[in-house]
Amino acid sequence: MTNKLVAYFSASGTTKNIAEKMAKVAGADIYEIEAEEKYTDADLDWTNPESRTSIEMNKNRDFRPPIAGNVVDISQYDTLIIGFPIWWYVAPTIINTFLEQYDLNGKKIVLFATSGSSDMGNTIKELKPSASGAEFVAEKRFASSTSQNEIFEWFESLNI
Repeated sequence: MTNKLVAYFSASGTTKNIAEKMAKVAGADIYEIEAEEKYTDADLDWTNPESRTSIEMNKNRDFRPPIAGNVVDISQYDTLIIGFPIWWYVAPTIINTFLEQYDLNGKKIVLFATSGSSDMGNTIKELKPSASGAEFVAEKRFASSTSQNEIFEWFESLNI
């Protein structure tokens, strides 16, 4: 049995709901990745090219939003199950911030995302440079209405 951590970023609460179900299904500890500067509704307005998220995801992809609070000790975990909302068909750059602060050699990474309709796009490709030495083993998008049983069936299929 491996030690697992569900680490998630949730701007609106949707990903938090799925992360809590995921942690229960996986028998994992849970850690919330929180932005030092919380995202407001105006920040999340993807239709506004000058909103904070539009700038971070389109104009300044190298920007790494600072994470608030304590850094979690991931040395005890073999598998990181990382959740986030899909922004512009990839993970928000705060996920890069999270990954880049650790030595991930030998870690397995499972990604899950929430979105009404967008798929995972280039998520793994965009995150790999931030996760040197880690192995990405799976990714899955979930709707906000996903049941714990659906999460269980997917997670069980991974055999990790």
